[in-house]
Amino acid sequence: MSNRRRKQESLDYHKSGRPGKIEVIPTKKHSSQRDLSLAYSPGVAEPCIKISENKDDVYEYTAKSNLVAVITNGTAVLGLGDIGPEASKPVMEGKGLLFKIFADIDVFDIEVDASEVDKFVEVVKSIAPTFGGINLEDIKAPECFEIEKRLKEELDIPVMHDDQHGTAIISAAALLNALELADKKIDAIQIVINGAGAGAMSCAKLYLSLGAKKSNIIMLDSKGVIRKDRDNLTKEKAFFASDRNLNTLDEAMNGADVFLGLSSGNIVSKEMIKSMALTPIVFALANPDPEISYNDAISVREDIIMATGRSDHPNQVNNVLGFPYIFRGALDVRATSINEEMKLAAVRSIAELTKEVVPDKVNLAYGEKVITFGPEYIIPKPLDSRLISVVAPAVAKAALESGVAQKNISNFEEYAQELNKRLGLDNKLVRRITTKAKRNPKRIVFAEAEHYKILKAAQEVKDEGIAIPILLGREGRIRQLIEDNVLDLDDVQILDPKSDEQREKRNQFGQILFEKRKRKGMTLPEAQKLMRERNYFGSMMVDQGMADAFISGISRNYPSTLRPALQIIGTEEGVDKVAGMFILNTKKGTLFLADTTININPTAEGLANIAMLTAKTVRRFNVVPRIALLSYSNFGSSMNSKVAKITEALNIINEAEPNLSVDGEIQADFALNKEKREQIFPFSDLKENANTLIFPNLESGNIAYKLMQEFDDVEAIGPILIGMRKPVHILQLGCSVREIVNMVTIAVIDAQTKRK
Repeated sequence: MSNRRRKQESLDYHKSGRPGKIEVIPTKKHSSQRDLSLAYSPGVAEPCIKISENKDDVYEYTAKSNLVAVITNGTAVLGLGDIGPEASKPVMEGKGLLFKIFADIDVFDIEVDASEVDKFVEVVKSIAPTFGGINLEDIKAPECFEIEKRLKEELDIPVMHDDQHGTAIISAAALLNALELADKKIDAIQIVINGAGAGAMSCAKLYLSLGAKKSNIIMLDSKGVIRKDRDNLTKEKAFFASDRNLNTLDEAMNGADVFLGLSSGNIVSKEMIKSMALTPIVFALANPDPEISYNDAISVREDIIMATGRSDHPNQVNNVLGFPYIFRGALDVRATSINEEMKLAAVRSIAELTKEVVPDKVNLAYGEKVITFGPEYIIPKPLDSRLISVVAPAVAKAALESGVAQKNISNFEEYAQELNKRLGLDNKLVRRITTKAKRNPKRIVFAEAEHYKILKAAQEVKDEGIAIPILLGREGRIRQLIEDNVLDLDDVQILDPKSDEQREKRNQFGQILFEKRKRKGMTLPEAQKLMRERNYFGSMMVDQGMADAFISGISRNYPSTLRPALQIIGTEEGVDKVAGMFILNTKKGTLFLADTTININPTAEGLANIAMLTAKTVRRFNVVPRIALLSYSNFGSSMNSKVAKITEALNIINEAEPNLSVDGEIQADFALNKEKREQIFPFSDLKENANTLIFPNLESGNIAYKLMQEFDDVEAIGPILIGMRKPVHILQLGCSVREIVNMVTIAVIDAQTKRK
């Protein structure tokens, strides 16, 4: 992706729609005058009085208990340096987004125009009553040390500077596991730390807390080894100053057991790695370019255990493994601080989680058959959904045991379950399947490449490594669109089925189509003529193995797009009719809806087949289907042929797949509300809320998904064509670029599965 294009993509992302990345939304009903009178005047007076009588009641009646301030003065932003508070706001909003999606913590980002320690501390102290915790971010050293120290002393809520402690906690967890694999003791290892900023200092101090010896740590800054005989050292540097006769990084690396880099890229040579001790541990964490590249390091040492800050290599040291869950645990016990015991609890819980059996959904998300503890897996993957239910309870327990908690958790097993429920772990489906797709991208044919949205989506899936686009259409027109919209698709294959260059291929494809359809009224000239149409040509490319999946439909109606695929590719073995399924990602989890696009009024047998075909597809996303056969009736409350069809379908399913969780006929509200269902229909075979909804006819299914996808908190993916022999997916007319990208991701997963 060109640098110019990347910059524009970032600007467009932040500017499009509602500017920025976060918003504030109400959590209480507010539609009636009565609601408003309770929310504000006069009803709001009651909680105000309660809080005035007992200050701690602010946690009961306001959002304070789940609200964190992400605060900066913009003096040390990312790799950008001192760019000021306004320019730092996009980063702080991004941090707020991570808090929300990984730990369901609400955030106000606060950018303070104050570079002096006293002024900054005074501002933060003044606004602290609003928040349950404070995350300091992107504040330059050495001021950040004094700011955090004073705020921790003067406030009674959790305060953490993530730039310091986040990397320290994750790298410490990785270090413990690496040492175990290397069969080395932390109190005996020689450690070299290149970099002396806030993160490096915090890492070194945390390693000391784990048992490392200060005399065994050599720290370097831009001037070389920090020695005791150097002048004008800050007190932080002076603490780690060495009296050993070492001056350069080359000298320090000789015989070292551990290298930690928090500095700049490409400053460690292969020779330095060669000079390290047996089974060297190398954490090259500079971004985007590590101190030494992963490939260079492993090329010279087979016994190396290496981590970087990058996602495209094993062992990514990523702060998102820590800070959301550390604050989650601290908030849930109303901790007055985040102390050393809590940080060490986070370290050990992250390290121990790495050694547990990795769930299939994590293996699938990262395209691995089995991820196991070893040199290439010393810390959990960022998408491991177990982190919240492991790290947050460990932190909360440490807060209780160290005496800084103000609220007790009596049952940690129930607490872990509550964490999973509040996060709505199913809403991670898109992130999981995207990660899985990127592990083994497939060739996707776009039949409508003369459309800007298609080209834009092709650009995105190419840049993200999700898929390899193949564009069908007039090359001149496509090239012009690419140029006009500054897209980077020059190296993407473009084919025009109508061109002279494709005449031989058209004739070949036409002959194949004729053989498939000659007893169904199609002549050879008709078949060869149809190959000039992109939907026929693209479908044949997939059929003949020249591509892995086919995407079309943004500008044509559904039947005319589906027909070529059915004639050429056909259905899976044992499948008579295909169906359309939609995925709806909601705050409460993911729902799978079928049939929403094809079968107008299926018979009982057809309905059963749709349900079983949908269940098979749902399993491909590593989700256990819980199926509700929907109706306007509940378990025989109305008796007619429409209800009888559903009952018969249920019997067919139970006989064919007795282990499938399915029930019906049932109304949608009962299918999605366990408490309501257990109260009225305790005999139902649905023991948990349904996640797969089968509609009795196309009319109800189509209306339902189109209605639901218009809600702001629902993301729709589909329609996903299920039952085809090879992946074919048909877009909605006028769908968005994001929807196209999601469909391509589904197509890649589909292709990966069908190939297996």
